[in-house]
Amino acid sequence: MAINPPSNRLWWKEPIHSVELGWIIVAFLWGLFMFFFMIAWHFIGDQNLSNETYRVTPSAYEDKVAAFAEEYQKKDANGEPVEEDGVPVVVPPEGGDVYLLARLWEFWPILELKKGVAYRFHLSSADWQHGFSLQPTNINITVHPGYEHVFKLTPTSSGVFGIVCNEYCGIGHHTMTGRIRVVE
Repeated sequence: MAINPPSNRLWWKEPIHSVELGWIIVAFLWGLFMFFFMIAWHFIGDQNLSNETYRVTPSAYEDKVAAFAEEYQKKDANGEPVEEDGVPVVVPPEGGDVYLLARLWEFWPILELKKGVAYRFHLSSADWQHGFSLQPTNINITVHPGYEHVFKLTPTSSGVFGIVCNEYCGIGHHTMTGRIRVVE
């Protein structure tokens, strides 16, 4: 029961007031504008990654990443492989393919890329759904096991960029990070 019931119980048969009709028209036109602008922004906004996605078994993708890391692992002055906290540092060829694996609770390996060089970036998960959020840039991708996401990435500034998982993936989610180094 309403606190102040309408005097006419058939309120939907009442004529619409001109001010109310004006607001309905404004809301409808704004909704149309936003709908079409979202489509336009995909093309003019340079925010959305145009990527390819392929089916892949998680074990096959893990093998690809392991082979990639072994082939291009950075070596120190003595020819010894460079690692940080047990994770290999990998320097892929300029303009080549880069492979990154998301798994509980790490992004593997650590990548060292060259500033201003375009790379084909391959990304997949070995176990659960993860989120790939490259900080402080605005690149966000949901990473699914069984799918290999491929996109082009051209680093425009040097420094160390953190990768954060932004999809809850279990008890160690808050520790799931990775790194990409960009050098001159």
